[in-house]
Amino acid sequence: MADDNTAAADKIIRVLMVCLGNICRSPTAHGVFQKRIADANLMHRIEVDSAGTAGYHIGSKPDARSSAVAAKRGYDLTTQSARQVQQADFSRYDYVLAMDKSNLADLSSNCPNAHKSKLSLFLDFGSGDAKEVPDPYYGGDDGFDNVLKLVEDAADGLIAHIIERDLH
Repeated sequence: MADDNTAAADKIIRVLMVCLGNICRSPTAHGVFQKRIADANLMHRIEVDSAGTAGYHIGSKPDARSSAVAAKRGYDLTTQSARQVQQADFSRYDYVLAMDKSNLADLSSNCPNAHKSKLSLFLDFGSGDAKEVPDPYYGGDDGFDNVLKLVEDAADGLIAHIIERDLH
């Protein structure tokens, strides 16, 4: 039994945040969750990354508006660069969290059956009624503020979930 507890104590939980292009929503979720993990002193137990279902912006930094809104609230997105979801991500990550139903459907269509239980909407961990993080790309600054609020709430819920389910 001690070996099982030791294995559980050593396990690193890996979370992948996913949106379409990996320049607005998923980098914001990545940055917020990263800070929340650090604030909870869980950097040694939880890792986070982000990716897009499409390859439109591979190698690009997060959208300047996302970075600016995040920075005002103490989140740093500057070390991130966009990448596309890879097949290996489905086995590597414990949670593959889509920002909306369209990206969840794209993930599901590419995910091996053995890993489909890892897929869900990120806002499933939030306390509000919203189920999808709206894409702020073509809107004004208010959309980026809204994304940040939704993501902060879901990040807190996800940490609580991981602590209860995976880190005990």
